[in-house]
Amino acid sequence: MALDHDTMINPPIEGLLATVDSKFSLVTLAARRARNINSYFNQLGDGLGHMIPPQVSSVARKPLSISFEEISEGKIIWTEAPEEEPELEVDAEAEAQAAADAASADDA
Repeated sequence: MALDHDTMINPPIEGLLATVDSKFSLVTLAARRARNINSYFNQLGDGLGHMIPPQVSSVARKPLSISFEEISEGKIIWTEAPEEEPELEVDAEAEAQAAADAASADDA
């Protein structure tokens, strides 16, 4: 008997794309979560317990399918990474000159 799948991807891709801003973000998010799920299943016998188990009960046995289901149910939420402020480049010679000037001002 055939399973109740209406599309090739279940949940449908349209619903998944509504939760992120691009296909790239969807693939990245799902792949990272699938890697976590795979690590969880691999460490089960070791008793480590430091990985987060799947957040949905799924008939799918593949980590990527489970991660897509988590995304569609809102268990995994995509957020944009905050932009990092650019680091200021420090001129080593200018810094050394400023330190020397400060030292000579203290001596005077």
